[in-house]
Amino acid sequence: MTATDRSLELIETAAQAAADKLAHDIVAYDVSDVLAITDAFLLASAPNDRQVKGIVDEIEERLLKELGAKPARREGERDGRWVLLDYVDIVVHVQHSEERVFYALERLWKDCPELKLPEDAEATRGKGAEHANAAGAEGEDAAADTSDELDGELR
Repeated sequence: MTATDRSLELIETAAQAAADKLAHDIVAYDVSDVLAITDAFLLASAPNDRQVKGIVDEIEERLLKELGAKPARREGERDGRWVLLDYVDIVVHVQHSEERVFYALERLWKDCPELKLPEDAEATRGKGAEHANAAGAEGEDAAADTSDELDGELR
């Protein structure tokens, strides 16, 4: 069994919406052979809670406007760390980058076929790591600046 045309259409639209809101590491899996409850999962992440919510809102708005799809369930919105949109045919997971690393959903579904996504969505692969590395470098620079200032005061 493979994902239906409707599921693929939902995944493509949701992935493009996530990419338009600068989501990181967008990936989709065809889970229809291993799960009876849905055809596909879409995973995306963002570096902060506000962006997670913005991505979720854009996905929900775009799926409703373009495809007439409403989620059967929406969970996790209050915390903004991991929001799940259940459209029955597909399930969308938008996670804060830290949750994405911790829960590593890709490991659970790595044996399932990956679905082709729009170019913009494919281009987000590795952006989470780039963002984390850039933030880490900025933090190191700030720490060095603070250390230099303290050294100057102590001398």
